[in-house]
Amino acid sequence: MLLTWLTLGLAVPSVLAQKPGSFVVVGDTLVSAMMMFVGSSDKVYILDKVEGNAHQINGHSLYASVWDIASRTATPLDVQTNAFCAAGMHLPNASFALFGGNSAVGPGGDNSAPGSTTAFDPTYQVYDGRRAIRIFTPCEGDVNSSPCSHYDSANGTQMAKSRWYPAAEPLANGTVVLIGGFVAGGYINRNTPNTDPTYEGGAAEPTYEFFPPGSQPPQIMNFMVKTSGLNSYALTYLMPSGKMFVQANYSTILWDYDTNVETPLPDMPGQIIRVYPASGANAMLPLTPANNYTPTIIFCGGQFMEDDWWGNYSYPAVDTWNVPASQACHRITPEPMDGSAPAYVQDDNLPIRRTMGQLIALPDGTLLVINGASNGTAGYAQRTGTTTTFGGMPFGESLATGAVGQPAIYNPNAPAGSRWSTAGLSSSNIARLYHSSALLLPDGSVMIAGSNPNVDVNVTTVYPTTYTAEYFYPPYFSAKTRPSPQNIPQTLSYGGNFFDITVPSSSYTGNANDAAGNTTVWLIRQGFTTHAMNMGQRIMQLNNTFTVRNDGTIILHTAQLPPSPNLFQPGPAFLFVTIGGIPSNGTYVLVGNGQVGTQPTAPASVLPPSVRSTNGSSKGTGKNSATLAHVGIGSTLRLLLAAAMTLALS
Repeated sequence: MLLTWLTLGLAVPSVLAQKPGSFVVVGDTLVSAMMMFVGSSDKVYILDKVEGNAHQINGHSLYASVWDIASRTATPLDVQTNAFCAAGMHLPNASFALFGGNSAVGPGGDNSAPGSTTAFDPTYQVYDGRRAIRIFTPCEGDVNSSPCSHYDSANGTQMAKSRWYPAAEPLANGTVVLIGGFVAGGYINRNTPNTDPTYEGGAAEPTYEFFPPGSQPPQIMNFMVKTSGLNSYALTYLMPSGKMFVQANYSTILWDYDTNVETPLPDMPGQIIRVYPASGANAMLPLTPANNYTPTIIFCGGQFMEDDWWGNYSYPAVDTWNVPASQACHRITPEPMDGSAPAYVQDDNLPIRRTMGQLIALPDGTLLVINGASNGTAGYAQRTGTTTTFGGMPFGESLATGAVGQPAIYNPNAPAGSRWSTAGLSSSNIARLYHSSALLLPDGSVMIAGSNPNVDVNVTTVYPTTYTAEYFYPPYFSAKTRPSPQNIPQTLSYGGNFFDITVPSSSYTGNANDAAGNTTVWLIRQGFTTHAMNMGQRIMQLNNTFTVRNDGTIILHTAQLPPSPNLFQPGPAFLFVTIGGIPSNGTYVLVGNGQVGTQPTAPASVLPPSVRSTNGSSKGTGKNSATLAHVGIGSTLRLLLAAAMTLALS
């Protein structure tokens, strides 16, 4: 059983605001960041596939590290199983779980070395990770000492099925559903000719299962059969009804995972592929009181190729780097409030076409697209159906080229035709292609790391294995003063009594009444990032009213989450207070009761009316500088949580 826990506050000032729109190189991650998640207010966990990294731990190459956000340094972390192309998700108690991966491999990414098998490789000292379940209990101290913990065992807790490139989506009760994946394979999930779309001769896994597991064994999901080939890392979003939006290949469904009933939705326009390896950017738009917390999902970029061009497990049939990526964006509201039929709607095109772009929710209600390439697809190979020798491959093993270094910002509330902007945004000169990643940090900056379109470490090729991390600073870093909210609770509930957040006059500028009327409270979960996705990412605006005191202090009367865990599943998140588009630093909070199971709910919060200051001269003084604050978890509770997790998995 997972332990209920609370967070304790701890504020630590750090660096001042950086130049808005800029990239800053911040250090060496020790491993190439194929996967990342924010584990606490000061730590990012980074995982790589098993390969010949120069950094060593316990007599073998390093495959994981933990990044300290403030000091910009990485600490080695030992893992036992191959997490190559695993899925990951938060748990209700704020631990993170990684599911599946690849078999054991040795140098060159295969089992050709003496003694190497798919079960264990003696050179890299790694075990088969295809059924592995790894649990990381984040902390704010030494990651290799108590109360920090991570669990990874070749013989311990495992999934029922082998899964490489599976989808993962959290449910309202904190359970995680795991969908599909490869058993063995490579580029796309099919053979040619495709005579066995269900199992591909044992190379495909068309079932779904749950973690923690229930009494039901894995069941075949017909959608995984229908979308055979282009269904790796299916794109999943839990809906308000409790059904799940699922997109793969160019097909879309609403799925009732309790009954395994699929309801078809319209196909992706133009048959553009957004799942891996086309890897289009995708995200749920902000859930707000204005849209009645109705989910809309946006897809941008990706790739269209004729079906036979995609090839098979081995490699694509064509030279993908010659095929331009898509520039198109589409929105869909899977469960419209007005009862209309769901439909994909053309949105503004990306400023530049992009595959492997990634959408990051920002605490001003916009989305950032970053990373990727203008031509080709994700993945790597040593040949294609057209270029039949490795020597003829112009970009090494990379199947993409034309790195897109400039990000863009999408405003979902802007009029059509003006939603994308690159104004004031600089470009990175580091190519971020296959196996790159990005996520929002608690201070509102974005960490970018990784890129490795190579079967094993290669630091001399056109697109090398990359260990350098960058921070990107969105335009709101132009502010000299940022909100400094106080009295933010450590846990949030689904419905129930509102709570008050205090914003001192020293942490904003301008007329107090105007500032209060232009304030939003955002709850953001960054998700688990890999392969141009942020699994589990959500952004929700909490409803609020306000009272403005005559001294300029603003009291935000803030609602709890709506009384439906389907909208924002239980687990960790960061709360931001944004005034006039300038966000505070995020405060670490726990949503729900910290346990797997039915979450307690209460009626929606009833807010008092807003009260403006009667002093016309009330204003913010802006005396506080824009600093980074960390909010942490008490060490005693971390010890209890680590002990409970160890018992649960033993």
